[in-house]
Amino acid sequence: MDQESPKNSAAEIPVTSNGEVEDSHEHNFNRDLKRSLPSGLGLSETQITSHGFDSTKEGVIEAGAFQGGQRTQTKSGPVILADEIKNPAMEKLELVRKWSLNTYKCTRQIISEKLGRGSRTVDLELEAQIDILRDNKKKYENILKLAQTLSTQLFQMVHTQRQLGDAFADLSLKSLELHEEFGYNADTQKLLAKNGETLLGAINFFIASVNTLVNKTIEDTLMTVKQYENARIEYDAYRTDLEELNLGPRDANTLPKIEQSQHLFQAHKEKYDKMRNDVSIKLKFLEENKVKVLHNQLVLFHNAIAAYFAGNQKQLEQTLKQFHIKLKTPGVDAPSWLEEQ
Repeated sequence: MDQESPKNSAAEIPVTSNGEVEDSHEHNFNRDLKRSLPSGLGLSETQITSHGFDSTKEGVIEAGAFQGGQRTQTKSGPVILADEIKNPAMEKLELVRKWSLNTYKCTRQIISEKLGRGSRTVDLELEAQIDILRDNKKKYENILKLAQTLSTQLFQMVHTQRQLGDAFADLSLKSLELHEEFGYNADTQKLLAKNGETLLGAINFFIASVNTLVNKTIEDTLMTVKQYENARIEYDAYRTDLEELNLGPRDANTLPKIEQSQHLFQAHKEKYDKMRNDVSIKLKFLEENKVKVLHNQLVLFHNAIAAYFAGNQKQLEQTLKQFHIKLKTPGVDAPSWLEEQ
């Protein structure tokens, strides 16, 4: 006796004669069930499968994992980056390209100037000051070289006088009949050696000061002058390039080039004006510093030489004190590293 079990109409699944579920009815059932589910459940995927137990077929719902409040859909398509990633190799290549173009323009400008075909910007007053500075640097270098030679020769003379004084003093002790004569000469040579060391200290101080002036202060100013000259060449090169473009036709192709050339010309003009101003300021301060330094050093050199050859030991020592020059104690060497430990 067959007993009918209460079933929902939505769960009635027709079965074919061979025990398989009819595909069309299963598809309709899945569709109806998905429509009947509330949207608030947030199920991302719902699948209806059928399992057969004897002759009874029941619908089983398999639900996917809960994905939050909304259903996520993956859409395929091109990926668009917000910011363009810069390539270091391309940046270096662009820098090399700009450097090569700038070098070509400057080289062409230099060659045209040497051949007398190109024009150059000249600041007569500034150029005259630069020429005087370079000429004075050569003369100061010659003075420095001669002063170093004098210092070397004076050192040798002082060393010889010290040795001669020691020899006279030794003979004074061993020759009783010439004890006084050898003694006088020993004292004289030692005094000359002492005064020579004092003079040597003054000359070395003069050399150090002039060397700082020539090889540091003046050299630093000449480096700025070199930068100024390079800026002038770049300025003239881009000025010439702009003039050539302005003489040519003006159309849709040349106008962007003229505008770019005008922009580059203005940038190099500002650089040239800045470097010219820097050179003028440095030359002004250099002249003031040079006068002050050389005035003191020339007074020192004159007073020391005059006092030495006049035999005025007190005046010679006073000259060194005036310029705060400290001499090393003669015959006293610096302590060795073992003594310092």
